[in-house]
Amino acid sequence: MAAAVTNRLQMRCIFWSSQCAQMYMIRHICRTDRSFATRSDEETRVPKIYTKTGDKGFSSTFTGERRPKEDSIFEALGDTDELSSAIGLAREFCKDKEHQFIEELEKIQCVLQDVGSNVATPFSSARESHRVKTKFSPQPVLELESWIDKYTAELPPLTNFILPSGGKSSASLHVARAVCRRAERSVAPIVRSGEADPDVAKFLNRLSDYLFTLARYAAMKEGAAESVYRRPT
Repeated sequence: MAAAVTNRLQMRCIFWSSQCAQMYMIRHICRTDRSFATRSDEETRVPKIYTKTGDKGFSSTFTGERRPKEDSIFEALGDTDELSSAIGLAREFCKDKEHQFIEELEKIQCVLQDVGSNVATPFSSARESHRVKTKFSPQPVLELESWIDKYTAELPPLTNFILPSGGKSSASLHVARAVCRRAERSVAPIVRSGEADPDVAKFLNRLSDYLFTLARYAAMKEGAAESVYRRPT
């Protein structure tokens, strides 16, 4: 029985590891594998999603600091989470049209989890072990640049200001782009203060350019017209 329970938990961890939004749940379940393996099915308890530790308006950083929920770090984390959600919605619209860049969007959502981990680890209170776990690589920035260049090469030159438009895929990518700009504004002062990796800010800056380019690319591939800005008369 114990071996069967352990095997099920291992399979569960493998499955959940591919779902970026569940990373904190994964850690909790994987840490408790041994204790689950000694229990019967009836005794197994599923961890509760609510902890009640934030009921008084404070939350914890990865380094263990307790800060008010309106702290700039949690504002940035909230904006980054909203950005991932906006990209997730756009990805669903793009899946309906079978666009080739679906996997890129999913990979970006995973990288945004790493962005959040880095922002949630302020350098002023981080130990070396914290920094090693949450260090942000410059590789995602380079990858975004290569994707931008790839799609730009297929697009006609931009000669007018365009409005968010061009079908559901394109318009939803424009929404994600706007949210990305807000996330960048939230993260920028944290990076400038030396509390997060500079490449985090670079990634968000480049990501908004990628989402803009991708919105135009999606409209072109779907044969949908983009609305051009015209000064109201």
